[in-house]
Amino acid sequence: MTTQTEHNRMANAIRFLSADAVEKANSGHPGMPMGMADVATVLYTKFLKFDPKHPHWPDRDRFILSAGHGSMLLYSLLHLTGYEDFDLDQIKNFRQMGSRTAGHPEFGHGAGIETTTGPLGQGIATSVGFALGERIMNARFGNDVVDHFTYVIAGDGCLMEGISQEAISMAGHLKLSKLIVLFDDNGISIDGPTSLSTSEDHKKRFEAAGWDVQQIDGHDPVAIEAAIAKAKTTNTPSMIACKTVIGFGAPTKGGTSATHGSPLGATELAGAREKLGWTSEPFDIPADILDAWRNAGTRGKADFDAWGARFENLEASLKDEFERRVEGKLPENWIDAFNDYKKQITAELPKVATRKSSQNVLEVLTKAIPEMIGGSADLTGSNNTKTGVQAPITADGGYHGGYIYYGIREHGMAAAMNGLALHGGVLPYGGTFLVFTDYCRPAIRLSALMNQRVVYVMTHDSIGLGEDGPTHQPVEHVASLRAMPNVTVIRPADAVETAEAWAMAITNETGPTVMALTRQNLPTLRTEYREDNLVARGGYVISDCDGDRQVTLIATGSEVEIAVNAQAKLKADGINAAVVSLPSWELFDAQSPEYRKEVLGDKPRIAIEALSVFGWEKYVGDNGKVIGMHGFGASAPAEVLYEHFGITAEALVKAAKELV
Repeated sequence: MTTQTEHNRMANAIRFLSADAVEKANSGHPGMPMGMADVATVLYTKFLKFDPKHPHWPDRDRFILSAGHGSMLLYSLLHLTGYEDFDLDQIKNFRQMGSRTAGHPEFGHGAGIETTTGPLGQGIATSVGFALGERIMNARFGNDVVDHFTYVIAGDGCLMEGISQEAISMAGHLKLSKLIVLFDDNGISIDGPTSLSTSEDHKKRFEAAGWDVQQIDGHDPVAIEAAIAKAKTTNTPSMIACKTVIGFGAPTKGGTSATHGSPLGATELAGAREKLGWTSEPFDIPADILDAWRNAGTRGKADFDAWGARFENLEASLKDEFERRVEGKLPENWIDAFNDYKKQITAELPKVATRKSSQNVLEVLTKAIPEMIGGSADLTGSNNTKTGVQAPITADGGYHGGYIYYGIREHGMAAAMNGLALHGGVLPYGGTFLVFTDYCRPAIRLSALMNQRVVYVMTHDSIGLGEDGPTHQPVEHVASLRAMPNVTVIRPADAVETAEAWAMAITNETGPTVMALTRQNLPTLRTEYREDNLVARGGYVISDCDGDRQVTLIATGSEVEIAVNAQAKLKADGINAAVVSLPSWELFDAQSPEYRKEVLGDKPRIAIEALSVFGWEKYVGDNGKVIGMHGFGASAPAEVLYEHFGITAEALVKAAKELV
């Protein structure tokens, strides 16, 4: 049993490692690590199930530092408990180029960091996905191999962000009882006391959303231990409001915003050492305290060994399935089912919207790949994201389903999908209208930053959605998503390209995929079956010309049909035009220069897309033309809008004749 004195010294090790690292870097946030050191000490020494020697153990508890500006709290804990990736040199190089100890925790920089946090609110919202991922995997594989908690430290900033309301509402509704949020209730933000900007009672917010709520002194280890122990027994998610002093121990700056985002300064840091009785030099941890922390780090070995024994006793097929899912490998038979479906499309030549084509291929994929977990932000019937094999995921149903009704929570849905992907064993996809990617953008950006396989099914992809008008017509959104690093945007032209887009999305292990899908029906343009995936090339000649090419028509999505119609009109006038479908700029740009030159040709080029013209100049060149949108849309039937804005075959023909 840890005495009060031992606890204090262990907590002070966190405080001074953190404050000294911030001081050395001359950059950072010392206040939160100093204030939450007592809570973190109790959590890591008495409750958190982890093993630094096996940091990727699937049944470890997850710890998410939602208040990511206090990153030195996490780095100190990882160093003290013995994580190999966080030796003392990493602590000393806080916020320096190439160090694992970045300004905010970044997933992939080092084992022990479960998710990238920084944008406030994203951590607590992502944690909903972690907790739900645990329940989904538990429903499939049982308590013997999946039975762990998700702990979150969140601050006032996390809870002020609107996404937090979506997250706590979702978690309460789904009764994610293995989610425990430790609220750093210090009442301070960068501008000063939180009373400057808010009068909310966060405890009542959580209670209204169906959470168990406790309030404690965040510097009393006995109260902290009792509260976490109770939280582990509830049948709802839990929030523990830990009343703390930001910058605890700082003699003149403690409890003020002065400790929030700036180093303490040499004088204040020396005063904190004197006040808390910490006599060690910077980065020097007394041997007995380091031993106590390292012993805490070995606490999980017995749990890991016991889990390993249980796992080995599983039925062989169940064990293989668990390993496959956790490793992110797809079932071997999925490609056969997919190719059979592609043959069916080229035989039947359906004329359907690509949102419907997406649902049709999902019917095949969700049968072959049971870990695919779908969802929609209250637009299931419009996004067509639910399939016949997917029952809803509910608390009452034991989390056995394959579909999540996210409600009108685009922010929260996107963040939760990141959590599902990061937890492992789940391949998440979710839908909304393309215009609402603005609501999903912070989480999409983090998907890309963390290289996570998350699929965003974004329908109603252009002015072609029609009567809902410019508030719903995503004129600029595809261009902005194309500008985001490590995001693959695919705008397919027909049922075959949509199927191939899904094949790309589920095999893309380096980042997220955004699919832009139509509301309006489109003909099948790819009428011959090919086993190779042309969408994987990003662009290709979908309709070549007879004789020497005189002009190249480039299009994506619904405008490929327009380009093919223009090609026929030009042919009748004696002009040879080739049509290039360019569903994914990112995939096309990754091809060899020789391939790209072959596809685009060396003749004049005209691009057409019922979206912003921004960015197309790199494909059409200085002498080419772009037909598209230069402003917002309007409310009218789709065919009227295309005519009104000049996105027509006639416009392509006119432009081609001017260039040839």
